Amino acid sequence: MVLLLRTLARFVTFVLLVALALAGLVIAIFSIGGGESAVSLHELARYVRLPELRDEVGDYLARLEEDGPVATYSALAGVAAVVVGVLLLVGALAPRRERLVILEESEGGRLAAQRRTLSKLAEALVEQARGVTEAKARLRTSRWNGSGRLTVLAMRPRSASAQATEEKATQALAPLAEEFGLKPRVRSRLGTGKARVQ
Repeated sequence: MVLLLRTLARFVTFVLLVALALAGLVIAIFSIGGGESAVSLHELARYVRLPELRDEVGDYLARLEEDGPVATYSALAGVAAVVVGVLLLVGALAPRRERLVILEESEGGRLAAQRRTLSKLAEALVEQARGVTEAKARLRTSRWNGSGRLTVLAMRPRSASAQATEEKATQALAPLAEEFGLKPRVRSRLGTGKARVQ
């Protein structure tokens, strides 16, 4: 949930910054001229119809002071805007919590490693296995006990079989998987032209 709010907050921030930059650029361009020339603030106000907008806002504010559907809908919209603002603040300010894989836990503390670090280590181990040209690892951790599932994709040359490559890659991962209590799953496929040749 927090990840979704963080993504939404970044998107809204980006959109607002772009809109603010464009508005500033337009105002700067129309500030070059003066008086009632074609490029002036007076003409910009006419283009965006500020007098008509002023009349419409004045009429809306007059109806807002009276009891009726306009006041009710406006109040609901205000509450919704406050809720959305609070959610965006939570997404922007909530600290990012990195899930760790626990190696050892005792009264003195906890020894753990980050998922990205273990994924890179798994890739390095698998790439050292014979018949593997490239490896990509992804580690998913449990929210409750800190254990994880390690999924590895091992690239192989045409001269190597899928079964042999997967067995060697699994053997290469064994020390890491046993030490951190990971459940490895290795798949293999033919490597691309960019993969190194063994």
